[in-house]
Amino acid sequence: MSPAKPRRRQCGSMEVNERLSELYSSFRTNQNRIESFTARSMTSGLAARVARQLITIPVVVQVVYKKAEENISDAQVKSQIAVLNKDFRATNTDAKNVPAVWKGLVADANIQFALATKDPKGKATTGIVRSATTRTSFGADDSMKTKATGGAPGWPAARYLNLWVCNLGGGLLGYAQFPGGPTKTDGVVILHSAFGTSGTAAAPFALGRTATHEIGHWLNLRHIWGDENDCSGTDHVSDTPNAQLPNYGSPTFPHASCENGPNGDMFMNYMDYVDDVAMFMFTPGQITRMNATLAGPRSKVGR
Repeated sequence: MSPAKPRRRQCGSMEVNERLSELYSSFRTNQNRIESFTARSMTSGLAARVARQLITIPVVVQVVYKKAEENISDAQVKSQIAVLNKDFRATNTDAKNVPAVWKGLVADANIQFALATKDPKGKATTGIVRSATTRTSFGADDSMKTKATGGAPGWPAARYLNLWVCNLGGGLLGYAQFPGGPTKTDGVVILHSAFGTSGTAAAPFALGRTATHEIGHWLNLRHIWGDENDCSGTDHVSDTPNAQLPNYGSPTFPHASCENGPNGDMFMNYMDYVDDVAMFMFTPGQITRMNATLAGPRSKVGR
């Protein structure tokens, strides 16, 4: 029996981050180095210079399926790419729902996504790879990323965004690997029913925002509340209010925590845990951080 479709957002990125930090001593070192580079590039203006040029990120979608419904259609894949291109360029029509106090912070990342047209050997491709599995579901252990554990290997992570779509268990909608980790597992994983806007995509995660959220992590964005759950956490971005905990569902504005009133949490940010219909924006600070990542640890992607 397939796992029940999640009703509440659950991202496994921090769990994966901790696991990789325990497995690979270099991962924490790499992250510290990347954080120092990010701070320098934001101060020096390097990140801002990257932001002035439109960057196209080639995507390979690895569809790993057991049941027919998990073998999602090309149309469903393309619907997800369309969502990413609206969300990262701030052309999503629901951006109008951002509260007036923050409308001036809705920003265009100048990043777009396209299914890869050339495979690693230079041959023509649709950018969609389909692999059958005997696995009923996968967890946040990267098992969908190797043949030996029922999955499919990714393409060179320095050049492509690897996006695995499969059946995830444990209530997970998806997870991403932050920059600096092992290349063989680098990429993003999304539950098939939280991917795109058609086919198996199911409410309240049927608007493609799970991939927007997880690709934010892949570009080194942290959760809006900083993951400490006691007001001491940080997402390393100055224009997102400090928040205590994740927000769920479709909150009513304002919702205050950590003495951040009167406007409260920026729960409509893509890096919170609200439903797809309630998240609409990245801020300039988040975009500068993403562009610092594209100037540094992901500088070969799309180049």
